[in-house]
Amino acid sequence: MNTPSKYPPTSPELADARGKRIGILIVAYNAATTLAKVFRRIPAVVWSNVEEVVVFDDASQDETFELALGYKQVNPNAKLHVFKNEENQGYGGNQIRGYQYFMERGFDIVVLVHGDGQYAPEILAHMYHPLVNGQADAVFGSRMMKEFGGPLKGGMPLYKYLGNKILTFFENRALNLNLTEFHSGYRAYDLHALRCIDFSQMTHDFHFDTEIIIKLQHQRFRIHEIPIPTYYGDEICYVNGMKYAQDVVRAVYRYRSCVNGAHAYPEFAEYFHHYALKDSPCSSHYYAERLAGSNQRLLDVGCGEGFFAEQLHNNGNEVTGVDNLESPIHIAAMHEYFQADLQLGLAQVATQLRGQSFDKVLILDVLEHLNHPERVLRDVLPLLRPSGGSIIISLPNVANIVIRLSLLFGKFDYADRGIMDRTHVRFYTRKTARELLESNGYRITRELYSVIPLDRGLRVKPAGLIDRWGGAILRIFTSLFPTLFGYQLIFEAKLGGVTLATDEARAVAALKPSVSPSSTLRST
Repeated sequence: MNTPSKYPPTSPELADARGKRIGILIVAYNAATTLAKVFRRIPAVVWSNVEEVVVFDDASQDETFELALGYKQVNPNAKLHVFKNEENQGYGGNQIRGYQYFMERGFDIVVLVHGDGQYAPEILAHMYHPLVNGQADAVFGSRMMKEFGGPLKGGMPLYKYLGNKILTFFENRALNLNLTEFHSGYRAYDLHALRCIDFSQMTHDFHFDTEIIIKLQHQRFRIHEIPIPTYYGDEICYVNGMKYAQDVVRAVYRYRSCVNGAHAYPEFAEYFHHYALKDSPCSSHYYAERLAGSNQRLLDVGCGEGFFAEQLHNNGNEVTGVDNLESPIHIAAMHEYFQADLQLGLAQVATQLRGQSFDKVLILDVLEHLNHPERVLRDVLPLLRPSGGSIIISLPNVANIVIRLSLLFGKFDYADRGIMDRTHVRFYTRKTARELLESNGYRITRELYSVIPLDRGLRVKPAGLIDRWGGAILRIFTSLFPTLFGYQLIFEAKLGGVTLATDEARAVAALKPSVSPSSTLRST
């Protein structure tokens, strides 16, 4: 068996808890041959500063639990508590139980240690010291740093080293991080940060460590790395490498799907917004923002959580919002907000707004959800500024090539969002959308088509290489075959008439961005 590397000394200053309540969580499974050594390797100065060392035995099939109890009896002064799960909870599930234990008891910091001795207890103080000093919210030990000679010198098999590097590169790119390693199990957390994490739907498998990094990064917690030695002894490894790699990639994919509003996977559901801001070039919000202009009085019908209303407000507009939510997230960006059931129209809101008029009324991604969309369109008419007020609407294009190909193969499947959003009760083509507006007293003055969103459809990284170049190609095809490749139909319309004026049609070109793959617009 290899012997661990020499470790830097643990000084009293380094180990000082400074009034923080520190707990050490040892997760163990079939660790009867290694657990006592882990206890003995914890420096005495660490034992004197931490408040509790807790072992969670995950229903081991050997004498792990009995050994831990025996160690406590032989060392009655040890701050040791031992628990055994009646049923195996898995690597992630066992961690969750441990973190909940310390959170329920009001601890400030927890350090995760493995019962097999793979991660050096000798440097426990180095793990929790940045948290005690308030320099980080999470500290990860990295075997990829060179201070202890690097992972290969420590005995990490070459295939594991290469797999670790590849996965870490992928995760850094996907999550906008710059960690040297994602897959070390030596970790310390500020429990005030963990209290902000929803553990209820997280995996109990080994990629739990990846999911928790994703959540910490999403919620902008500070992650700090320190070098740790690599140690591979004769412990039994229970990780299936190929399955683990697949699970890691899958976790990142599912997270990106949630934040892009593509699908609400349960483990990241708190980050899913059904109608998130669509800020990519040639999206419906991209065009609507330009049609709305600046320094205007706007009525945002179906404003949702107010993501787009905030963008409009930042452009100098006065925004009044209407939706059925009690209190949108970005209500502060709105001049006024009215709660209303849009299925019943806007008559009640129009009464409350009597005497007011708006330069533009935005009805984005709304009419397809309504059983009687004409009610909203007619109720809006008296709210338009008499001299030149207009409405801006967006509707999904059911004649899009993706839907046509799906029908060709006999599929008409609903989804969490997009053209086939399962909450849509009506479907529109360019022809039927125009008829809806014109039959309700509007004259269409501008007509635009959004581009198929690759970042949401394929879950690729927004503004990444595939998104930029693929989007550029799609913009060309959409301009040539708008009714076939257009993803959403965007109209600006005024009161009266039925034709699209030629001079105004020409003005549409001024709204279209360059097809250059480097042309992007990001929200601020």
